[in-house]
This record gives sequence, C-alpha cells and structure tokens, in this order.
Amino acid sequence: MAIASLIISILALVCAYIAYTKSGGSAEEMKHKLEEFGLHTETLRKKMADMLETVEKKVRGEEKKTDVPPEGSGPAQQNPKV
Repeated sequence: MAIASLIISILALVCAYIAYTKSGGSAEEMKHKLEEFGLHTETLRKKMADMLETVEKKVRGEEKKTDVPPEGSGPAQQNPKV
C-alpha cells in the first residue's frame, strides 16, 4: 500500500510540474520564486522571534533597573560618633 501511495504522489508531482510549465512557468522562474519565498520566511521568522520575546517580557515581567542599589550591596555605611 505504501508503494502505491509513493507512485501516486510521484505521478501527481510530475503532473503538477507539467501543468505549471504549460501555463507559462519555467524552472528558472520557479527557482527564483522559491529563493524569494525563503527570504520572506526568514524575515517572518525574525519578526516572530521579536514578538515572542516581547510577549515573554510581558508575561514574566521585565526586570526594571533602579538607581538605588539594594541594601547591603553599596559601600559600607559609617556610623556617626555620638
């Protein structure tokens, strides 16, 4: 059964290529479109990564930098003499 499915899929691929070339398409045009599609998918991948990073920051909560260091991490405080 798997062999029959493989043969049918190969025949469908050949028929699709023949129909494409008869409608005015060429192999070079197809290669160009595939390369262009690759560039678009790379751009979309980068945009999606940026959006996911933004969502992650919103969900987890951004670490906010403060000008005041936490207690005990700054220079030692001097006790005034009484």
